[in-house]
Amino acid sequence: MKRLKRDVFSVSDRLLQIVYVMVGASIVAIAFNIFLLPNRIASGGVSGISTILNALFNWSPAYVQWAFNVPLFLLGALLLGWQFGAKTLIGTVFLPFVVLLTSDIEPATTDPLLGALFGGIGVGVGLGLVFRGHASTGGTDLAAQIIHKYTSLSLGICVALIDGLIVIAAAFVFDLERGLYALIGLYVTSKTIDLVQVGVGRSKMALIITNKEKEVRHEILHTIDRGVTRLSAYGGYTDEERPILMVVVEQTEFTKLKQTVKAIDPSAFVIVADASEVLGEGFKRS
Repeated sequence: MKRLKRDVFSVSDRLLQIVYVMVGASIVAIAFNIFLLPNRIASGGVSGISTILNALFNWSPAYVQWAFNVPLFLLGALLLGWQFGAKTLIGTVFLPFVVLLTSDIEPATTDPLLGALFGGIGVGVGLGLVFRGHASTGGTDLAAQIIHKYTSLSLGICVALIDGLIVIAAAFVFDLERGLYALIGLYVTSKTIDLVQVGVGRSKMALIITNKEKEVRHEILHTIDRGVTRLSAYGGYTDEERPILMVVVEQTEFTKLKQTVKAIDPSAFVIVADASEVLGEGFKRS
C-alpha cells in the first residue's frame, strides 16, 4: 500500500512538473511575441538570436528557435548525457510551437522600455515555472553547459558571455539604445526568475549571543512561538563557552524578536541575515 501511494505521488508529481514546463514555456512565448519581438529587444538566449535574424532576414522566430534548440539539445545529450530528460525536450520543442501559434497577437506596447520591462517579467515568470518543473527550455543554456565542460570557465561566466554577445550583436544590428534595453530585459528576467523560484516571502535568521541564554530561549519558544537551536561556540579571546541561539522568524515577527531579546539582555550580540527560502515546520513545506 505504501509503495502504491509513493507511485501515485510520483506520477502526479511528474505530471505537475510537465504542466509547469508547458505553462512556463507558453508564458515565455507570449511575452516574446507581445513585448520583446515587436520592440526589437534581443535580451539574450535563442529568442534574442531569433529577434536579430528576424530583423535581418525576416526569418520566422519560431523556426529559428527550433533550428537552434533541437540541435543544441541533441548535442548536449551527446556530450553531457541524457540527464536533461523528457521535460527539457518538451520545453525545447514546445516553446517555439507556442511562439508560432501566437505570432499574430497584437503587440501590447510599442514603447521599447515597457517592452523590455514587461517582456523581462514575462520571460522570468515563464522560465521560473519551467525551472520549478526541473527542466529548461534548452537553447543557449545547453551551449553554456557544453562550453563550461570543455573549458576552465564557470557556468555563470559562460551564460553571461553568450548572452552578452547576443546583446552586443543587437546593439550593432539595431542601435545602442536597443542594446541597453536588452540589458534591462535580461536583468529583469534574472530577478523575476529568483522571485518565482524563492517566492515573495522573506524570513530573517538571527544568531543571538547572550549571557541570559536560558531566558531568551524560553521567550522565543513560548512568547514568539518559534523553534530555536542552541549552537555550541567558544569565545575567541576568552576561550570560554558561549552558546549561540539560532532562530528563523517571518519578516513580521522580527521586530518582536528584537524587542524581546533587548528587554531581557540589552547587551546581547545579535547578527541578522535574510533567509530567502525556509522549508520545514512553521514555514513552507516544499
